[in-house]
Amino acid sequence: MIPVGLLVLLAVKVFLVGSQTSEQATNPPSSTGEQPPLADGNLSFPWSRLRLPRYIVPLHYHLLLHPNLTTLRFTGSVQIQIDVHNNTNWVVLHSKGLQISKATILDPDLAHVSDQVLPVLHNPSHEQIGIFSPRVLSSGQKYFLYIEFEAELADGFYGFYKSTYRTSEGEIRNLASTHFEPTSARMAFPCFDEPSFKANFSVRIRRSPEYISLSNMPVIKTTPLSGKLFEDQFAPSVTMSTYLVAFIVCDFKSVSATTSSGVKVSIYAAPEKWKQTHYALEVAVKMLDFYEEYFNIRYPLPKQGYINFLSYVLCLVFTLYSSLLFHPLADLIAIPDFQVGAMENWGLTTYRETSLLYEPLTSSISDKLWVTMVIAHELAHQWFGNLVTMDWWNDIWLNEGFARYMEYISVEATYPDLKVEEYLLHTCFAAVGLDSLNSSRPISSPAESTTQIEEMFDTVSYDKGACVLHMLRHFLTEEVFQGGTVRYLRKYSYGNANNQDLWDSLSNTCSEDDFTSGKHCYSSGQASKNAYLFAGEHLNLTAMMNTWTLQKGIPLVTVSRKGPRLLLRQNRFLRTVLPSDPQWAAVQQGFLWHIPLTYKTDTSNTIHRHLMTSPTDSIHIGEEVSWVKVNSDMTGYYVVHYADDGWDVIVKLLRENHTALSYKDRTHLIHNAFQLVTAGHLTLDKALDLIGYLQKEKHIVPLLQGLGYLEVFYHIIEKRDEPVLTQDLGKYILQFFGAVIDQQTWSDSGTVSERRLRSEVLSLACHLEYPPCLERANKLFKDWLHSNGTLNLPTDVAETIFSVGAQDDHGWISLLNLYKISLSEAQKKMILFALATSKDPDKLKRLLAIGLEGKVIRSQDLSYVVWMVARNPKGYDLAWNFVKKNWDSLVEKFQLGSSCIRSMIIGTTGQFSSPEELTEVEHFFESIKEQASQLRATQLALDNMKKNIRWIQRNLETLRNWLNDQVK
Repeated sequence: MIPVGLLVLLAVKVFLVGSQTSEQATNPPSSTGEQPPLADGNLSFPWSRLRLPRYIVPLHYHLLLHPNLTTLRFTGSVQIQIDVHNNTNWVVLHSKGLQISKATILDPDLAHVSDQVLPVLHNPSHEQIGIFSPRVLSSGQKYFLYIEFEAELADGFYGFYKSTYRTSEGEIRNLASTHFEPTSARMAFPCFDEPSFKANFSVRIRRSPEYISLSNMPVIKTTPLSGKLFEDQFAPSVTMSTYLVAFIVCDFKSVSATTSSGVKVSIYAAPEKWKQTHYALEVAVKMLDFYEEYFNIRYPLPKQGYINFLSYVLCLVFTLYSSLLFHPLADLIAIPDFQVGAMENWGLTTYRETSLLYEPLTSSISDKLWVTMVIAHELAHQWFGNLVTMDWWNDIWLNEGFARYMEYISVEATYPDLKVEEYLLHTCFAAVGLDSLNSSRPISSPAESTTQIEEMFDTVSYDKGACVLHMLRHFLTEEVFQGGTVRYLRKYSYGNANNQDLWDSLSNTCSEDDFTSGKHCYSSGQASKNAYLFAGEHLNLTAMMNTWTLQKGIPLVTVSRKGPRLLLRQNRFLRTVLPSDPQWAAVQQGFLWHIPLTYKTDTSNTIHRHLMTSPTDSIHIGEEVSWVKVNSDMTGYYVVHYADDGWDVIVKLLRENHTALSYKDRTHLIHNAFQLVTAGHLTLDKALDLIGYLQKEKHIVPLLQGLGYLEVFYHIIEKRDEPVLTQDLGKYILQFFGAVIDQQTWSDSGTVSERRLRSEVLSLACHLEYPPCLERANKLFKDWLHSNGTLNLPTDVAETIFSVGAQDDHGWISLLNLYKISLSEAQKKMILFALATSKDPDKLKRLLAIGLEGKVIRSQDLSYVVWMVARNPKGYDLAWNFVKKNWDSLVEKFQLGSSCIRSMIIGTTGQFSSPEELTEVEHFFESIKEQASQLRATQLALDNMKKNIRWIQRNLETLRNWLNDQVK
């Protein structure tokens, strides 16, 4: 609790600081003096750009909303205090789908600037409105813009939208929830809907007594109204971007606890799922305690950032007179209809039910890890993204890459038994997979239209962003990295930042105003001269990191030996253009990275470091070195190729003494080898020889990495007319990994790693129709059916058991019926997976139809259903034809640039591997050219198919011959 006197002094300080603006105002539409009223027909929209003009800045929103959960409409009003930087007659802001009934402007004395109803012009293509004031709004003055509006609660997953859930008695109940990121706050209220237009928000919500309302801040007053309504008034918010505003009206129940610093944490869910909230509560409390200590910044900072001093004092007085003192809140809520995994709204994070709810009897260890990671991600955003926000969406990686990386740092510290470090490699492998296609993009990329902005939420922003930060952390050391991130968060608190601000914070540079002498802080002018001294090298961090964020792709470091020296060459690593192709030189042109190399040898336990900044380089390692492993533990984001006999040396090492390398190094070698096969740098038989050592492998991560590549090959080949090859590869996998498969138990015993191995291995064994696997799964499924679902299946193998059981009519129908009534979203996801494995095309068509209808299977899960059907050798054509046939309705349902549309495009085309299939997809994309041209995902899909076709052409015969030698 902060004493009253200190609060007032803080308010004065914030007012004085906040009233000074440093924004560079752009030229406003031309201003005029007092004019007679103009008809709308005499006015043209004053602004032609997608980005809003900077001559008006919002300071404080007073928002009133009344969602009616019977009529499924909402009414509202908003009063926005605005600061005018240039004389103008126009206020331009965002609005989408709102029916505006009234717009007025009040001057600083709260007098109307005009007796007329102000004209409101609409520019739907830019989702903007322009409000005309007959009297000039003067530069340096503050005004109040007042707008009344109404709309239907949206269908879908954006803006202020409706959601429903079904009780166990079959009753359908409604709720209203929000999802604004990136550009949908404008669907709920007129606003300046760009991340740099930060402001404070005072929210009031009217509701019926059977509901509760939630928003970013605590309720400070509830007032009864006529008509059996209540109005909840929430405390004024901290300064934040519009996309972080949230409000929900529902009848959910909650469970609460308090962190060590006094933050009240509550988990909300539908009443009958309340018991599934307790694990999330435990995680959220632990995570907030961890982040407060790691960042050395309380959640949230006790700073309100009020610019309007009068409104702050009024709110303060009201709070004191109401005798209500409140703790900071962190509410987490499971929304039944939610397109993405979760959303970091400040103080009210929203989640898919699968991302927040955990039921020990039906949730697997993978489900538990997922819930833990998602909560860690969203709560990391309370600092990275909420407290400090990227200036524009081109740098969304500053939010998402950091939050993704902090998942690993926080979960490793708070839940070491989950072995989360074993998963970071796969995050980086996923990034390499996309980044090695020519259609990839830089981490920081232009994004202006809504579709372009939506597509920024991709593997590059999240996974590559996290892996680049991982590389930087290991290069700078943990102490320097943590200190720099804290400096970044403190310096830009409640503001916006860009790439350069992060590099300056990490390299200890300061502005000229901040300058202090010595090694702790450099001026920006000194940065290139005095920057980070590491390993005997001067490091210009900006120059280094620009090579990772401003150019697309990933480097390939080719290593060869020449006596005592290690020769190095860097190129751009591509899987779609081979070195023998005519266009190879063109796609390599202009690419150069500053690569923080690490390596170890057999002669020392030391991890050596070297910064490679030129196309070629060399390192002295000594004549006595027999082997060298570059990119130790894959802390660096680059692929390594060992030229000449380098891979032979590695193969020999793994066969004779694989534990000389860490499990991460072994996994990295397997990944690199098969990536190099696809890229034309290594033969397939050499990569297959390399994983021959896996029969001696005891660690699950390299074991599953090698098995995973064989499984990928099997899934591609089984969709082709290659029955003998398919059979031989399946036989080899079962033969080679037979001992691992046979030692698995059908239980939930063991460590997290052992449980993960069991789940993966038994799933593949049953897919390959291994008789002992099928027999055990069938027996468990029949026992479960006979118990009417009262028998609890081992959660880690339940999905495999369901998949085997779904192969006959009775099993499939029984699972579909259970899906309809199950209260466990984790179990329902397993059932969907199983239903999609049916070999009956009619059942697969029915499943897709049910998904499109959106009643039994929620629309949010349709893209998952499509993806799972596409994985099925009996369903991949069905899934592709489904997307083509229903394209228009899918885009209407999910929005063009959404993750659901992208996943359906990539998922349905991902295993096409023939020129005929490529032509078919190209023809479809041509038929939707206007939309396809806006999507990066369409080019990614085409690149991926071309990669598959090249792989088949180059490697199918090699695989066939290799298997002939192996399979007895």
